[in-house]
Amino acid sequence: MTNTPSPSRVAVAFRHVHFEDLGVLEPLLIERGYRMEYVDLGTQAIDIDRVDDADLLIVLGGPIGVHDTATYPFLHASKEAIAHRLRQGRALLGICLGAQLIAEEMNAEVRPTGAVEIGYAPLQLTAEGLDSPLRPLDGLPVLHWHGDAFTIPDGARRLARTPDFPNQAFSTDTVLALQFHLEADHRTIGKWLIGHAHELHHHGIDPRTIREQARIHGPRLEAAARSAIAAWLDDVEGRARSADAR
Repeated sequence: MTNTPSPSRVAVAFRHVHFEDLGVLEPLLIERGYRMEYVDLGTQAIDIDRVDDADLLIVLGGPIGVHDTATYPFLHASKEAIAHRLRQGRALLGICLGAQLIAEEMNAEVRPTGAVEIGYAPLQLTAEGLDSPLRPLDGLPVLHWHGDAFTIPDGARRLARTPDFPNQAFSTDTVLALQFHLEADHRTIGKWLIGHAHELHHHGIDPRTIREQARIHGPRLEAAARSAIAAWLDDVEGRARSADAR
């Protein structure tokens, strides 16, 4: 039996749609002693004091864009919280929409491309990516589900690319931003296929294709995702301990 440590840290996750949760990463965080707290945006307000106190802030994906503030006003509060976290210089993980929001708050451009990348396809790491916690993901099919793209913020490291989306990930000392989904649980991918049924139909993508890709690639991706995020957490937790000791 594995002994899970009593929670000594707090991870706050901004969630846009219920099925796009932390997936395979949540057990990893619990094993590392984090207590998980979700904020369901659009229905729950962001408590900025809670964001301040969190050891880790995670901003998850969703089917809206960073510029949709007129139709989804809660994005203003999300952006303010992310900007505040960036000023603090504390651990921040963004996935898909979350990564795009972080990029925008770091003064990078986020724009629609007119194309989509949906389904499992290989990720190619840059030289900096190969020398980063993402190394286990090189060449591995990961889940893509996006049409918008970001540029790399000034001072950040460009970590990954695909042929149609050259900027797939970036990092700083305390930030990791991923355009792709390594958190999606292949065992529950059916929730994604139902929740995004209209988008799949619109783009002529057969849900059965993604379901089969998840079956084939999901277990290996889960292991690599856990390894990559564990290595990143080792890094940012070490930096936090060093900062506290000063």
